[in-house]
Amino acid sequence: MFKEDNAKIRNQILQAVEGMTDEKLNQKPSAEEWSALQILDHLQLMETTVAKGVSLELKNDASEKALKKPIALTANRSFKVEAPKNVIPTNDFVTLEEMKKRLNDSHNFLYEVYGLATPEQLAQKSMDHPVFGKVPLSQWFPFVGLHEKRHFKQLEKTLRKLDGEKE
Repeated sequence: MFKEDNAKIRNQILQAVEGMTDEKLNQKPSAEEWSALQILDHLQLMETTVAKGVSLELKNDASEKALKKPIALTANRSFKVEAPKNVIPTNDFVTLEEMKKRLNDSHNFLYEVYGLATPEQLAQKSMDHPVFGKVPLSQWFPFVGLHEKRHFKQLEKTLRKLDGEKE
């Protein structure tokens, strides 16, 4: 089920930026905020980090079973979470085409890792999350989509600001 949900939010994100210039997509609404392409970069960095982490935990015999966490809270933007250093986007100018390739690659990597795991492995092993603590590997795949939902709201807000709309 997570595959359909993740694909749906990813398509919404890509539709939101389709047809926009690379210059506009690289523009920050303010010095403290991310540009639209930085938001997309953060998403692919997060997805890649999750895929790598899950892949490592699948091979880790000491990986512990964990209770399910309320990961649905991820989509709620009413509380701010600082991005870990390894998923902070680049300040470099990036084209939309390049970012689409990175997003496609990270998506494929996540699905490849999922395809190599058994449901039992995903239920019996876990990985640390900076907010939720130990999260069962089975929850990391839907987490990616929920994380993208969270940032889709940020993306829409960023694009409105760039269009000069008031909040």
